[in-house]
Amino acid sequence: MPRPLGGSSGLEPPIRSALRISMHTGGEVPSVTKSVFRTRLEERQPRASGDRRWVFVPYDQLTDAVGPLAETDAERLGIVVVECPAKGARRPYHRQKLALVIANLRQFALEQAERGVAVRHIVAERDYGAALAPLADELGPLVCMEPAERELRQDLQPLVARGALRMVPHAGWMSTPTDFQTAHPRGAPFRMDRFYRQVRRSTGVLMDGAGEPVGGKFSFDPENREAWYGAPPAPTPPRFTPDAVTEEVLELIAIRYADHPGRLDAESLPATAADAETLWIWAQRECLPAFGPFQDAMSTRSSSLFHARIAPLLHLHRLLPQRVVADALALDLPIASCEGFVRQVLGWREFVRHVHRETDGFRTIAADAAPRFFASATEPLPPAFWGEPSGLHCLDTVVGDVWREGYGHHITRLMVLANIATLLDVSPRELTDWFWVAYTDAFDWVVEPNVLGMGTFAVGDLMTTKPYVAGSNYIDKMSDYCDGCAFDPKKTCP
Repeated sequence: MPRPLGGSSGLEPPIRSALRISMHTGGEVPSVTKSVFRTRLEERQPRASGDRRWVFVPYDQLTDAVGPLAETDAERLGIVVVECPAKGARRPYHRQKLALVIANLRQFALEQAERGVAVRHIVAERDYGAALAPLADELGPLVCMEPAERELRQDLQPLVARGALRMVPHAGWMSTPTDFQTAHPRGAPFRMDRFYRQVRRSTGVLMDGAGEPVGGKFSFDPENREAWYGAPPAPTPPRFTPDAVTEEVLELIAIRYADHPGRLDAESLPATAADAETLWIWAQRECLPAFGPFQDAMSTRSSSLFHARIAPLLHLHRLLPQRVVADALALDLPIASCEGFVRQVLGWREFVRHVHRETDGFRTIAADAAPRFFASATEPLPPAFWGEPSGLHCLDTVVGDVWREGYGHHITRLMVLANIATLLDVSPRELTDWFWVAYTDAFDWVVEPNVLGMGTFAVGDLMTTKPYVAGSNYIDKMSDYCDGCAFDPKKTCP
């Protein structure tokens, strides 16, 4: 079987010049200039332009609650949003992920125009920097919050270098580089627990008046490792009704990226600000009360159990971490559930972003900090990761969920997918790239620390103390995957 992601040892993504997915396979791509979206945007544009402050809003900064969009009155504000079809074709991204990003970008543009913001929407022929350069010449220097994604920062660097784009700190995070440096005064190795304690103290989240953690300890992880046997019932995620703009995006993705994997599902696609609210309200009511004890559980009956499913919207900043943490604290939750949720958002999410920024995605690490032999595995990713049945019920179930939904919670990613790949000596870089394309919430700053640093131990103890590997006993204990599997977990499971 060909290797869709290419073969690679080490830490750097391979060059995929051979991977060129047709941009026009299967039909005529809907024209942006004649689209429902373009018509609605023109109808909502403010009539009077005047002098405005022009802000470039990347696809993962879709908020007006913080940053430049919050600091400027709508009638004095203009935003630039860019779609780049070539970026979508750079890797075989899950089609639901591409739909999520583009639908939210377009809906955000319409929402901003509705409140009186001038909007420039452009389609980039090559990359973001080349598309923005003429606008910067026309409108004057643009401003944007620093992108979290390394690839986008690199794309924009020529504009920054010539003064056409000014980057300001990203206000959509709860921690700062100072928090990370305070937790690691001597640099690597980096430890989430150290960082988590530091940022709990600096933010005051779940801290009492005496400066001690609420509940008497920082972590309730030992209490949060229960298997799930059906009670309480797993909540059913909300369904969404796509409008004409979102339907148009789904049609565009289905045609333009016809060769990409993954199912498109309009009703599981939160695209508007209202959809984001609906999902978060559901998560608070249905998921968070039972999240703590069952956050490590896995089941064939639910791909998410009590996980909130909000990571894609957090990463696009449709939902802000400050807001979801504050809302969780305001609920009457058991401390184990509240702390477990806070740990994921304020702890792990912020931590991996800092690790990625500090190490440039592990590209700048010293040889003595992370011996390269950890990253030397070169076996190809098994066909089962692309949907070919393996006979392993756990693997086939989780992979099926991924290509059906673009989703899986952190334990199925770590203890099923990364665990099996590590035991098979799969190339850590190839596995990282698979996660990058398969999940709707995956960006370089997410997958490189989580997969290279944690899931495969490819950089040694730079980020974690040990490899996360386990045998069939763990899977049998924490899930129902072994029930009905072709392999006996005690005798024949490979």
